[in-house]
Amino acid sequence: MDSPHGAAVSAEGFGLKGPRGWVFRGVGLMAPPGSLVAVEGPSGSGRTCLLLALTGRMRPTEGHAEVGGARLPGRAAAVRAFSALGPVPGVSELDPAFTVAEHLRERALLRRRFDGSPRSLLRPGAARAASRAAIDTALDTVGLDLAALPKAERTSVRDLERLEALRLSLALALMGRPRLLAVDDTDLKLSGPERAEAWRLLRGLADDGTTVLAVCGEAPEGALTVRTEDRRERTDATGTTDAPDTSTAEAAPDATDTPATTGTTDATGTTATEDTPGAPAATTTGSTTNGKETADALTRTGRA
Repeated sequence: MDSPHGAAVSAEGFGLKGPRGWVFRGVGLMAPPGSLVAVEGPSGSGRTCLLLALTGRMRPTEGHAEVGGARLPGRAAAVRAFSALGPVPGVSELDPAFTVAEHLRERALLRRRFDGSPRSLLRPGAARAASRAAIDTALDTVGLDLAALPKAERTSVRDLERLEALRLSLALALMGRPRLLAVDDTDLKLSGPERAEAWRLLRGLADDGTTVLAVCGEAPEGALTVRTEDRRERTDATGTTDAPDTSTAEAAPDATDTPATTGTTDATGTTATEDTPGAPAATTTGSTTNGKETADALTRTGRA
């Protein structure tokens, strides 16, 4: 796919706090356009919330980030305009009752409705042809062959293999030609060969120019890595242990807390490492969140 130039992503002292504690805190990151950024950490460490905050869909509590020249949190709407979500549980999941064709048609109609020019409404034939071309290009980019599916394009999402569902989600996101693509649970429920294929696909998208943020349990070799930590396993700077947090993250007013130190060691004394030479280290601390909690948090914080 002829992708537009990717968005550079940087963050300093980036953190988000819920009513019962920090979801993540002290994130430092610097990724050039076209990077593959792996957000690595255990489930419940704030990985998904960090992903949503960097794409302008959750409002941080402290620190700042800059994505594609737009500073967060102030220009979150601008970031949402050129970023896209792949599969994110509770936010952008595929409907298991829909067929592959229905998902593709729905996304094409939404793009024509909200992204197309007013002139295209007067030329429905040309608009349909453009939509068909966008679908074909996206499917070719992610390597999803509809003819190879059990019922071709009439195959229901519930009948797709995990890797096929990932390809479909990525194709839907790429139809909007994003500069930044965010993917959650990249390696979840994938075998070793399937995991390698998923990372090969995401690496190819990054090499074509799209910046990719991917949440995972284990980062692939060569990816720029941000590691998150479960807040239940750390002790804060005062020497007290945070209580487990099962609450949702909420939007916060202007932060008054002192940002955590970024770099090799954060404010909790935890040392971070970075796979990419010369890139700043990044650490976070996280709380437990599941798909429903993430969706509830988005309702409070606002998203595109």
